[in-house]
Amino acid sequence: MSKDTAPAEDNRKLIGPLGILVGLVLTAGFFLFMWKVAYSHTPDFSERGRLISAAFTSFCLTMVFWMVLQGFWVTLVDQMRRKKAGIKS
Repeated sequence: MSKDTAPAEDNRKLIGPLGILVGLVLTAGFFLFMWKVAYSHTPDFSERGRLISAAFTSFCLTMVFWMVLQGFWVTLVDQMRRKKAGIKS
């Protein structure tokens, strides 16, 4: 096998516990920010209705943010490992 197609021998996880913790903190901050934005744009329901509507809207957006963040993190770490090992993409 050539160096370009050799399998990586680095079997470490792409996201460690610290990366997951940072992701959770960023995601929680994003949820609170989006909840505030969604709450201010919710039509005039009762107070409880506005809170629930904003929470559900923010939850959906936050899950998309979480998936995008994890995909970005894994891609970045993989790219950095490949560059360090001298493997061309």
